[in-house]
Amino acid sequence: MYGYNPPPKFVRKKVLPKTKIKQSFAVASSSYDSAALLQRNVGINLLQRVGNIGQVDTVVDLGCGTGFLVTEILRQKICLPQQIIALDIALPMLQIARNKLNNNKNITYLCADAEYLPLQPQSVDLVISNLAFQWCDNLEKTFADIKRILKPEGQLYFTTFGAHTLRELKSAWQQVDDYNHVNSFHNPAQLQNFLQQAGFHEFELEIRSYTSTYVSVLDLMAELKQLGAHTVMAGCNKQFTSRSAMQRMISAYQQQEENGRIPATFEVIMVAVRV
Repeated sequence: MYGYNPPPKFVRKKVLPKTKIKQSFAVASSSYDSAALLQRNVGINLLQRVGNIGQVDTVVDLGCGTGFLVTEILRQKICLPQQIIALDIALPMLQIARNKLNNNKNITYLCADAEYLPLQPQSVDLVISNLAFQWCDNLEKTFADIKRILKPEGQLYFTTFGAHTLRELKSAWQQVDDYNHVNSFHNPAQLQNFLQQAGFHEFELEIRSYTSTYVSVLDLMAELKQLGAHTVMAGCNKQFTSRSAMQRMISAYQQQEENGRIPATFEVIMVAVRV
């Protein structure tokens, strides 16, 4: 069904700490489910967008995490696949998914990078991914590889964070210094360009905004850590962040407090693509 081929050389537009991302999500695997309410809500909305597509041979969940989407696909009978490939860069996530899904014989667990898919050309009917692509170094390369593995008439559905995600946190840091403390995410125009460059021409984009509230800024930071996102967030700033700078950021953020809680916006871009 699939075999690994060495990836072609390409020029990266930016470099993210992929090893740190892998380690961060591996460490977060044990706490991920307890903090992943947003991911679950977005995933449910994504599956509603997919709808019931009937019998297919192969479905791939890219960045499957602990297996929430796979579980819901099977429970809701979103499709009737002969095989589901649950793919994630962090092996501990796959191990938890396998345990949750009781070693379902129709599920294959694959530890791999979404940017280097070890799958045969035109071997997949449906690719689905929930809040994973924002961690990819080169989305044009990622989308091109997805197009390679999709069959004619194949489909891709995914969600990713948009540029306004964590805007309150970014604003608070901007009152402290000029460094980037929060990872930058792509806007819809950039995603559209990446898809077109990869050879996709039939797609729809939808933007939804989700607001979570927290008792304190530290609670927000703790949740990001539980979700495995803290390494990438902190890694944007190459300078040492002092305790006093952190306190100034927290004080600035608390000015946005309403009814005793601070808000955090998560902009989500939902995309439906056909080959």
